[in-house]
Amino acid sequence: MDLPEDLQQLVLKLTREMDTLGLEPFETSSQVQLETSGPGPGAIEKPADLAPWIEHTMLKQQATRQDIVKLCNEAKQFGFHGVCVNPCFVREARQELTGTNYSVISVIGFPLGATLTSVKVEETKQVIKLGADEVDMVIAIGPLKDKDYKKVYQDIRSVVIAASTVPVKVILETALLEYEEKIAACLLAKRAGAAFVKTSTGFVYNGGAKKEDVSLMRAVVGNRIGVKAAGGIRDFNTACEMLKAGANRLGCSLSVQIVSSRGD
Repeated sequence: MDLPEDLQQLVLKLTREMDTLGLEPFETSSQVQLETSGPGPGAIEKPADLAPWIEHTMLKQQATRQDIVKLCNEAKQFGFHGVCVNPCFVREARQELTGTNYSVISVIGFPLGATLTSVKVEETKQVIKLGADEVDMVIAIGPLKDKDYKKVYQDIRSVVIAASTVPVKVILETALLEYEEKIAACLLAKRAGAAFVKTSTGFVYNGGAKKEDVSLMRAVVGNRIGVKAAGGIRDFNTACEMLKAGANRLGCSLSVQIVSSRGD
């Protein structure tokens, strides 16, 4: 992908810094060739067509087992990609979706990203053991802002190694990052072997997905890894904007409302 000159220069500068630090680029089996624009032209004609790109999400602290059962039943009813749940409910989600093609996604170091790498690694191993098909980890935001790229890289790389063939998505929390920090986060995630970069946890006020961030993330990571837009996607038009901007996956808690709408 051809980058604008200013972005190209910034990517080159950051890449050289990371090379100097000896941060080795890795490719993993979960990094696959993906279309930059999400679904092809005309693929999304009505709200229900969005379902395969949606991770039906329930990450509220007050969620109960009954909420998770309902979430899984809705995933099966509407044909979502899968469900995204907190670690304590991975077992229940796996039980509800056993025998189906729907994925169980869980979150690591959520929502702050400030836990020790060793804790993120152990959490990753445990949720996979319980049945998670994908994991979404929160990046170490403080060290990223400190430009401690080696620490951020090692944090992501350790989780990717622990996950083995299970895809890892790296949540950037874009609302808390400056322009150059977003670029650095994308480069570090890709270099460490992540399968996706993701916009947000949804836990930062007014900090959901923005199409400008999705476009930037797609431009930086290219076609080899995915981009997940999450946070604040509440209607059909916004969901379509995210896909057109370059997202390959959408994280939504109002999924049923979105796919059941009239699309206007």
